[in-house]
Amino acid sequence: MSFSPLKGIRVLDLTSVVVGPVCTWRLGQYGAEIIKIESPDGDLMRGLGGLSPTGQHSGTYLHLNRGKRNICLDLKKSESRDILNRLIASSDVIVANMRPQALKKLGLDSETIRGQFPEKVYCLITGYGTEGPYAGQPTYDSVVQGVTGMTGLFLQRDGCPSYVPMVICDHVAGEIAAGSILAAVIEQKNTGMGSSIEVPMFETMAAFVLQEHLAQHSFDPPVGPVGDQRLLSPQNKPVETADGWIAFTINTNAQVRAFLNATGRESLLEDERFNSVAARAKNVVEWFQVRGAPLKNKTNEEWLTLLQQADIAVQPCHTLETLPHDVHLKSVGLIDHEEHPTEGQTAVIRASIKIDEQYLSPRAFAQPKGWATEELLKEIGYSEKEVDMLLASEAVYTASS
Repeated sequence: MSFSPLKGIRVLDLTSVVVGPVCTWRLGQYGAEIIKIESPDGDLMRGLGGLSPTGQHSGTYLHLNRGKRNICLDLKKSESRDILNRLIASSDVIVANMRPQALKKLGLDSETIRGQFPEKVYCLITGYGTEGPYAGQPTYDSVVQGVTGMTGLFLQRDGCPSYVPMVICDHVAGEIAAGSILAAVIEQKNTGMGSSIEVPMFETMAAFVLQEHLAQHSFDPPVGPVGDQRLLSPQNKPVETADGWIAFTINTNAQVRAFLNATGRESLLEDERFNSVAARAKNVVEWFQVRGAPLKNKTNEEWLTLLQQADIAVQPCHTLETLPHDVHLKSVGLIDHEEHPTEGQTAVIRASIKIDEQYLSPRAFAQPKGWATEELLKEIGYSEKEVDMLLASEAVYTASS
């Protein structure tokens, strides 16, 4: 579609794995030109994200790197430094998720770049920021889940800490970084001055946890136990039916009454423990024993029909195998397919955002490593002969090399 508010904005992508690529992928959906720099070893997610026909593009890599022009540089070679400097000079936004000390050693930190180009927008996505006792330590999504107390929520509910089985912290921090860059680009357009942005994953996700679960300890003195007791209830899980599981939530008095009627628990309609929001909050343990009890007397299909007719928020609990075949997702065309130049037929997950009745463009396929190297080198001023010399020196690589 034509909605491209960031058209004309060039983003230099110095990121890898998930959190940074999520950020730059989103900016690309808004029309920015994304220049992804990869080392000869390549982005770890090319292999870490699972198997692929060629071993070069895992499914995760394909989905998170659409619409990016790929240039492969060996930053250990002195010749590559001039290339990098030209790319920085030609870019409006620089995004990095390397550790701060590594960036400083390479001269790719915010202070160095904005010292030379104060008009640039520079965004650093880190595990723990650049100050405090954890600053500069390595991290991954699972470690952030642990240190933010996300795993502790499972410990409190289930008696055993667990990870959310997807890199949820990377996705959230990446999207927040993209939003902060959008704001900084607007500021730059208004004032002519750039910004140095820092998005620490730890503080970002810790704030999410605390906004919900500081709860009664938000007050001094506390007015009850820490944590949202509804979410921490052992019964706050999908409910088993005769042939599967369903997920539903009932919060309002009207929803609760409809649920009790639909499940044959009319005797509880006037129970003083459950007849108001305040009463259910006070008696949360007993209430979740009621709403979390199995519903094995009917099938998934029967319960979905009955509860949806009662205007209750309810859906089946999908598995990874069934989700792509969900009737709604198939109807709206979330997943399509295309021919990738090296991987053959591959799935394409379209943008979920709709503007003016059209979904944002999914952008072009994720490029093989070094796919746009020669093209970009010529754009930033290198002659054909100089490009050949750079290739011969192995300061740069193309997809064929």
